[in-house]
Amino acid sequence: MGMITMGGRTATDIRVGEFLDSFVKRVEAMPLGTCPIAVQLSLLQASSVQTCGKCTPCYAGIPRIEELLGRVLLYEATSADLAEIRRLAALLRDTADCAVGYNAGDVLLRGLEEFKEEYASHIESAACCDGVEQAIPCVTGCPAHVNVPGYISLVHEGDCAGAIGLIRKDNPFPTACALVCEHPCEHRCRRTIVDAPLNIRGIKKFAVDSVAADSVPTPECAAKTGRRVAVIGGGPSGLTCAYYLALMGHEVVVYEARKALGGMMRYGIPAYRFPRERLDEDIRAILSAGDIRVELEHRIDRAEMAKIFDEFDAVYVAIGAQGGKTLAIDGSDARGVESAVDLLGRIGDGDYPDFTGKNVAVIGGGNVAMDCARTAVRAGAKNVTVAYRRRLEDMTALPEEVEAAIAEGVEMMTLQSPVRIEKDEAGCARALVLQPQYIGAVKRGRPAPVTASKPEVSIDADIVLIAVGQDVQSASFEEFGMGVKGSYFLADEFLRSEGCEGVFVGGDCQTGPKTVIMAIAAGKVAARNIDDYLGFSHELDCGVTPPPARLNDRTAYGRVNIAERPARERKCDFECVEEPMSHEEAMQECGRCLRCDHYGVGALNGKGLGQW
Repeated sequence: MGMITMGGRTATDIRVGEFLDSFVKRVEAMPLGTCPIAVQLSLLQASSVQTCGKCTPCYAGIPRIEELLGRVLLYEATSADLAEIRRLAALLRDTADCAVGYNAGDVLLRGLEEFKEEYASHIESAACCDGVEQAIPCVTGCPAHVNVPGYISLVHEGDCAGAIGLIRKDNPFPTACALVCEHPCEHRCRRTIVDAPLNIRGIKKFAVDSVAADSVPTPECAAKTGRRVAVIGGGPSGLTCAYYLALMGHEVVVYEARKALGGMMRYGIPAYRFPRERLDEDIRAILSAGDIRVELEHRIDRAEMAKIFDEFDAVYVAIGAQGGKTLAIDGSDARGVESAVDLLGRIGDGDYPDFTGKNVAVIGGGNVAMDCARTAVRAGAKNVTVAYRRRLEDMTALPEEVEAAIAEGVEMMTLQSPVRIEKDEAGCARALVLQPQYIGAVKRGRPAPVTASKPEVSIDADIVLIAVGQDVQSASFEEFGMGVKGSYFLADEFLRSEGCEGVFVGGDCQTGPKTVIMAIAAGKVAARNIDDYLGFSHELDCGVTPPPARLNDRTAYGRVNIAERPARERKCDFECVEEPMSHEEAMQECGRCLRCDHYGVGALNGKGLGQW
């Protein structure tokens, strides 16, 4: 009697497939802080299971490398053993018959280079490098190290105000991150092993939708220190720094060049993603904390910077990256061609465009490009097309943003590189000319586009929005003496500016354009370092304690995702696209939390709970 088959697959195939699904889930939930040598050994063992064993490099080489890697992992290897691993890995990569073998060798060689300090530490010091230890994945994954399990448990107990208070210990923008955070905290959620990662952003959104952030009092301030700090830039990084410095008892003055506070949260994120009244809730709460004064529409030139430097005890420069880049192509000076950053900036001041009946082309594949394309739809455009020189899967925009844009009627023209913009007799844009590409070899982590032997493509375009990057307007600060490379500020590991004692920098103007939560994290770190520079070491108490952990519910559930208004409705206005999460949905999501801060490694070391 033959093997029972099911649709061409044997019962064994199905069982193996289920096992591999479980293996993949474990890889997806691999904890941050894991020893990279242990990971390399496990990957090599997976290759060992897959190999057919016909060729000598796999048959004899992989078991020997496994043995030597095991010795390294147990701190028993020598430098000679490491050299032998490198020799065998190169042999495996260069002479194995199939992809299983040469990929295993290539991954191992790259790991030997990438983690050479870890290998050296295992051999020379018989220990892992500092910082290599398992921590709580969501807390470690959050750039601001917010106590995620703590505030989820508070929401579960019905204390949304307490959850907001606990979030504010490490992040004074709970509403902003509830609506626009890219939620890196979810990337290594251990719940993935059971079913799917928690919707952490969704739970936070439920909290701030239930209790407005500005209705939750901020903590008591420390005694006044008599020190004055200037914060230049009223975006997420600058306001975060101002908030914590004020709680520490320092006097803070925030200088903002635009008409309102918020930085790129107001002038770069459209209202349909982040309503302005919700942003103002966070800002009002921040300004209620301690001695913070704001000067709007106050641009800083070299002379003004020198004056501020003399008057204040410390300065934090967090001006963001609010200058839009352009493309060096013919026709880029045509009327109707605009930087995407400039367009979104005008909208931030309430100057909404009217694209009624226009054909709009957006160049780029990031979140800013998607924001512009979706904004153009809402501004009445006849057609909206995104031209991108790579594939759809290579776009740097969040997948959900790309999907939302397509649902709202945006056409994606991928593998198309802009060549020129054609003008009419009046100098206005009339068409965007594109050169088809094909995808080539991987360079710097992504497959690179290559010009294809195909004719150019022309699309009607009355409006062309260029979303290919952002610049820092740093010239005045460079003239003052601050270190700059390109247009970005230079700083040491403590965010101290190169060239100016007492001046600190952080956020997008130092790292390049990143995310809101990363800017917030930089502002938090800067506040701590400035406090230390001023001769203090304040400890902040948010006044909230997480409740005791409930027993884990390990029943597999489907992940609750945040629903959106139907595309046919939302594309007609700038109202928030996301629907509120219901109480039942929020409670189910909270109940899925495994409380890694209490069980497992969290019970042993309590790492990553948002401590200063």
